[in-house]
Amino acid sequence: MSADVPAPGSPGASGWEQLLRSMLGPAADEVIEQLRAGGLDPADMPAIPGMPTEPAVIQQVVAQVQRLMAAGGGDPVNWEVAHELARQQAGSGGDPSLGAAERRAVTDAFAVAELWLDAATDLPPTAAPARAWSRAEWVEATLPTWRTLTEPIATSLVAALGRAFGSTVRDEIGDTPLDVSGMVRTLGQTVFGLQVGQAVGSLARETFGATDIGLPLLAVPAPALVPRNVGEFSEGLGVPADEVRLFLALREAAATRLVTHVPWLRAHLLGAVEAYARGITVDTEQLEEAVRSVDVSDPAALQAALSGGVFNPQVTPDQKAALERLETSLALVEGWVDEVAAGAASPHLPHTVALREMLRRRRAAGGPAEQTFATLVGLQLRPRRLRDAAALWAAIAAELGPAGRDAVWTHPDLMPNADDLDDPTGYATRRQATADESADLDRALAEILGEQEPPAS
Repeated sequence: MSADVPAPGSPGASGWEQLLRSMLGPAADEVIEQLRAGGLDPADMPAIPGMPTEPAVIQQVVAQVQRLMAAGGGDPVNWEVAHELARQQAGSGGDPSLGAAERRAVTDAFAVAELWLDAATDLPPTAAPARAWSRAEWVEATLPTWRTLTEPIATSLVAALGRAFGSTVRDEIGDTPLDVSGMVRTLGQTVFGLQVGQAVGSLARETFGATDIGLPLLAVPAPALVPRNVGEFSEGLGVPADEVRLFLALREAAATRLVTHVPWLRAHLLGAVEAYARGITVDTEQLEEAVRSVDVSDPAALQAALSGGVFNPQVTPDQKAALERLETSLALVEGWVDEVAAGAASPHLPHTVALREMLRRRRAAGGPAEQTFATLVGLQLRPRRLRDAAALWAAIAAELGPAGRDAVWTHPDLMPNADDLDDPTGYATRRQATADESADLDRALAEILGEQEPPAS
């Protein structure tokens, strides 16, 4: 059995059984026995990707589950569970409140960053004040957006889990007055709450601000940094901490300017994620078969099944195409931020090239929390074509100047596509050809409608 999965009888295993018993009440013995006979054991729940395995965390969940279950309501995710676990994870190892000096250092870094950005982009600063957050404050500020991102796929998966597990229990114990589907649906809500909470809490320990994962996480854009995460990233780089803070403030401020002054962008990105997630289907037959066929006497096979796609959504060809479009949009956003921030930093920060490369590699590698959200919403939060996008924006600026580069964001129809990422230098030519075709069409329509005389022969 994997070192991450508690063996039956261990604190983690007994904790999960206790959690299930607190949900099922007097019917627990019969249902758990039949679930085990059908190939399901509470001891194996920690094998689900993203589930917490630490006994202390599990016991905290068990102690609170009755109150939290009552708060679950009709949502596909138990958000009270998610919120409490995210706070616990964010505060693991300590998350002290920020002092005045830390907040002032962040405010000063953003003040300098905004001045430097004025020379690199025509997009003006946001009116929102800069913010310095603890990890817990990051959780509180961003959790509403994570709700928007995760609920669509959670709705589909919780319903499918309820059908599959409920069918299995009924096959095993026959007619029963118990609301089996309801109990399983409640369990699904809690499991998703635990997964989301684990991932958000983990992200709170990794991210620098509100924009550095590519998606805008605040309904009202504002530049923000998490000083503790910035400080930990700075350690061992061989770069002064003040320079690292300034470089990260430049990136955060540039991204905030973009989201603030391109009014369609935030809705475009979050809407694309939601549309992608809502279009994912779950293979219920495969799920029901997995519930019946997984052999809990073979822990390795069980863990492989749970982590190898049995409970993952099925992605259709249409969804794959939607994902490619979404990844292109994310790459374009981060590529613009990468190019503009580097341009603003170069005259002032001696380690700009090294810091830029370190952040590119960090985003390309991702982390455990990002992998968990890839499981939850089927979406990799990191863009795969960041370097191509940065090269494209550099080529556009070389051809049209910074003002022309930034003007591309005025309308979604002007945005580059995957073909432009393949051939950055040809973007201007293709855009001009499209403009000429549009002008020809406008002239033809004007002639048809009698608004313009046809050209002389």
